Amino acid sequence: MKFIASGKVKDLYSLDDKTLLFKFSDRVSAFDVKFKENIPKKGEVLCKFAEFWFNQLPVLNHFVKRQSDTEIVVKKMKMLPIECVVRGYFYGSLVGRWKKGEIKIPANSNTALAAKLPQPIFDPTTKSEHDIPIDKTKALEMKLVTEEQYTWLEKTSIDIYKRMSDIADKAGFILADLKLEFGILDGNITLGDSIGPDEYRLWSKDSYEVGKTQDAFDKQILRDWLSEHGYQKQFDDARDEGKEPIAPTIPPEIIQKMTNRYVIAYEKLTGHHL
Repeated sequence: MKFIASGKVKDLYSLDDKTLLFKFSDRVSAFDVKFKENIPKKGEVLCKFAEFWFNQLPVLNHFVKRQSDTEIVVKKMKMLPIECVVRGYFYGSLVGRWKKGEIKIPANSNTALAAKLPQPIFDPTTKSEHDIPIDKTKALEMKLVTEEQYTWLEKTSIDIYKRMSDIADKAGFILADLKLEFGILDGNITLGDSIGPDEYRLWSKDSYEVGKTQDAFDKQILRDWLSEHGYQKQFDDARDEGKEPIAPTIPPEIIQKMTNRYVIAYEKLTGHHL
């Protein structure tokens, strides 16, 4: 087993010519800033969620098996340099970008915070340290994908979002948005990376209310805390000055809340206990 790289959340190892090992950690990042504190149980939840979603979705994927509570084996493939984001609700960065005229949403959309969009929209980004939103024209100009690939990615990503939304709905949740990654394996576009609460916003149906910040069962808990206490602005200001943002200490109560929400979401959605 050969170590390849350490990402924000998981470590990658090469097992042989055809397979990789993903080892999920309890590390956490937000707004592209890595934090010193760990979120207990996070790695196990991400690992087991990846297994669950890959087994649920009727599309080609690179999942082989779960090796342990925090490790999965996947097939190696050439990843496409695009992150496929699907948004079903008017929330997050979509709000600010729409207000600035940087993105269009369906004409009959309700623009109250957290309102459901008339239909999910495909809102991809580049894959970089700081992801940049792109549209079809930009993706083709940058030669990230072909026109045929873009069309396939858009349709398939929205189909996956709808399938996952149905599963979440039956478990008492709302899937607000979703980030997917794909690669080429044996000549076919194949779903890759992992899928879990670091790749989507998940809200409780019971507390859902249009016009307010939603009760999160994902990493948004940390993002909301950072925004409320002015840290997101500090991060942006530091980057504008060419400096590296400094991560604050995450309070114990936020850490505990994140662990609890990750575990509850996993157990309710999958029907399995950790």
